[in-house]
Amino acid sequence: MKRTSLRLASRRMPSHRLSIGAAALATVALAGCASGPQGSGTPTTRAPSSFTVPGLEKPAEVLVDRWGVPHLYAGTLYDAFVAQGFIAARDRLWQMDLWRKRGLGEMAKDFGPAWVESDRAARAVLYRGDMYREWLAYGSDAKRVAEAFTAGVNAYVAQVRAQPALLPTEFALLGYQPATWSPEDVVRIRHHGLTLNFTSEVDRARAFCAGGQGVKADWLRRELDPPVTPKVPVGFDPCTIPAAELRAAYLRATDSPRFTKENTRVGMNTGAASTPVALLPGSAESIAAKAEQDEAQQQALQGDPTGAYGSNNWVISPKLTSTGRPILANDPHRSHGAPSLRYMTHLSAPGMDAIGAGEPFLPGLSIGHNGTIAFGLTRFYMDQEDLYVYQLNPKNPNEYRYQGRWEPMTRVTERIEVKGEGAPREVVNAFTRHGPVLLSEPGKRRAYALRAAWLEPGMAPYFGSMDYMRARNWDQFRAAMNRWGAPGENQVYADSSGNVGWIPGGLTPIRPNWDGLMPVPGDGRYEWSGFRNGDEMPSEFNPARGYVVTANENNIPPDHPAAKKGIGYEWSDAARARRLKELFAAKVAAGSRFTLEDSERMQNDIVATPAQRLLKLLAGLRSDDAQTAAGLRLLQGWDGTMDRDSAAAALYEVWSSKPLRAAVLKAGAGDVGAPLAAPGDNTRMVLLLEHPFGWVTDAQRDALLLQTLPPAMQELSAKLGPDMKTWKWGSLHRAEFRHPLAGVVDAATRKKLDVGDWPMSGSSFTPMAATYRANDYKLTAGASFRMVLDVGNWDASRVINTPGQSGNPDSPNYRDLAPLWLEGKYVPLVYSRGAVEKETVERIQLTPAR
Repeated sequence: MKRTSLRLASRRMPSHRLSIGAAALATVALAGCASGPQGSGTPTTRAPSSFTVPGLEKPAEVLVDRWGVPHLYAGTLYDAFVAQGFIAARDRLWQMDLWRKRGLGEMAKDFGPAWVESDRAARAVLYRGDMYREWLAYGSDAKRVAEAFTAGVNAYVAQVRAQPALLPTEFALLGYQPATWSPEDVVRIRHHGLTLNFTSEVDRARAFCAGGQGVKADWLRRELDPPVTPKVPVGFDPCTIPAAELRAAYLRATDSPRFTKENTRVGMNTGAASTPVALLPGSAESIAAKAEQDEAQQQALQGDPTGAYGSNNWVISPKLTSTGRPILANDPHRSHGAPSLRYMTHLSAPGMDAIGAGEPFLPGLSIGHNGTIAFGLTRFYMDQEDLYVYQLNPKNPNEYRYQGRWEPMTRVTERIEVKGEGAPREVVNAFTRHGPVLLSEPGKRRAYALRAAWLEPGMAPYFGSMDYMRARNWDQFRAAMNRWGAPGENQVYADSSGNVGWIPGGLTPIRPNWDGLMPVPGDGRYEWSGFRNGDEMPSEFNPARGYVVTANENNIPPDHPAAKKGIGYEWSDAARARRLKELFAAKVAAGSRFTLEDSERMQNDIVATPAQRLLKLLAGLRSDDAQTAAGLRLLQGWDGTMDRDSAAAALYEVWSSKPLRAAVLKAGAGDVGAPLAAPGDNTRMVLLLEHPFGWVTDAQRDALLLQTLPPAMQELSAKLGPDMKTWKWGSLHRAEFRHPLAGVVDAATRKKLDVGDWPMSGSSFTPMAATYRANDYKLTAGASFRMVLDVGNWDASRVINTPGQSGNPDSPNYRDLAPLWLEGKYVPLVYSRGAVEKETVERIQLTPAR
């Protein structure tokens, strides 16, 4: 079905979406949830409950709306954070406990010896500095907020221990109990901050080792913006880099845990109260090696992780809106799963009344509004990491050369408890002056360490939102963002006075004599000379154009001084930003005013501008081969809309992502360079086809376009049948929200834990980002959370969080929002007490301990 007008059409197309939508939305209705943007009917209420919560000063009340959003009404400011910790644990305890366990390196304690090495690596990237400086970096009450939040978490953990019926399913399956938290856990853990660049430095060095073809390969591997030609740093030999080992070491330290049948075994009887973990036969070392191999293979299939880490946000001035009020929209993109990464909360207390979303294991909100200002984020890809390479002392592998002398590493002995073992294992983490040693090769007299801005004081990812979420105006918000550390962010801003703005934030290293694109010797020649002041970054307040859009592209204006300061070179693909800016420009040129529905449609837009560019190259081509000609006709009659019911979208995505991309890499970088460029950068691929640069002739380019169509058609025929009329992109590209334990439980339990298996529109390069695994096209990342705010008329705001608010598979709020999300629908983000009362389905009383 074609789209018309401004390409602002929503995915809510009633005709061909009813097959899934009717069934799914019926399920939602049975769960007592809304089937449309404004809800319908009277919500089904649940029995009230009450809990005694140590840490509270005064009684608090929680109203849970029909969509599972808790509205917390507390008697004091810090009681609101106690209540937040308690209710977040009530909804997401296992997810929170796993985040803490992975971050602190305590997986082996409950899951066995296969996790020892990843625990050691996780502990290497904990914050280890002075805690006094750490707390002060966030603001005067940061520690008190963390103490209040963790008191609430621990109060619920105590409830679970006292009432085993409250224990979430996952704990029972794995046979262990939730841990208690300390306030320091919230800020010491750093692995969840969207770490980037380290692996790209490794891959670039590997490519440059191959000489001229490798340089071409690196150009095809990753777009650099602003354009720069990487140079091998003096004193560094790129051919010495152990690329696979370094990538694996980095992932061990920073990646999310991956449960496999090799490293974890659970009981198959889900009714059992407790089932012990038992490892499959084999040594701990071989099991760990197999898990690492699986991680590496999965990473290779997914390609560059920045494709999954994108987001969209925008803010629109009152002069351009139909309401005369600002509109702020945000849809952050992250890895999908069950439960959702995002968790919505409303915190109401004296001096604070904020609502929106954050991550369940952190206090406060990073996205939302406080009744006066609104805020929404995307990633701003400043370069916050470097890989240092050291020469080791041949007489002492614990010393490295620095400024002409041998400097000792700091060695920290870690005691790791291991399930099934009587005594803790002792392992060692080593640190240079730059940071944790991720890999050491004593036999080759080399070691490799990570230097990361996110390991500095005050850099706990997203914890800085405690500052800006309580700002009351632009000046306060800007000051808070100037203190923001990690990850790098674009924040859009609006307030009820009609002001709008944009400001990026993050701790940016100053590299005085290199660009940060390759590993460097750790001998003292390449040192950071400090960090850039936040005022050096660009920002906008009430811009004349009337709106700001960001989508992880390089949005530093070329004429701004920051453009020449090496802030960062590796950004997300600009296709989403290009499409969104086209939509905004067209709407403004037409003289039309923006509505909330326009923002919803833009968040769900599924037009791929890279596809439109390639279609122009196909326009004049012909073929005598029947199969190729049929594929050409299908694509030449298409407009680049990645609709789930489109045969052309299916052919385009299979063709462009596999045979075409492989052929372009080989044509551009040769047989030697092509593997070094894989999986390849989409923008670079399209650019080389549009402008061959003499690497190939136009005739060779045209032949390549034609020759790569039949393999794609053969794959589609094998998977979807020979009749092209029956092909649909959604038959391949499917939305499934997998639980972390899905790969280790039986089929019945997996069905309970996982959510959905539905045809999905979009791609990695549409505003409605829908990144997928290369091997099976299943959805891996995108916008689990979407928000459109009517700034000043807050109850008219809309939101969605998939698959649901709860982490309890038995809760009606575990999967209820997924069908709405799939159809591009939203629910009200109710804010005023009266609006909340109308949608309340559950009341929870929290009382102080006596």
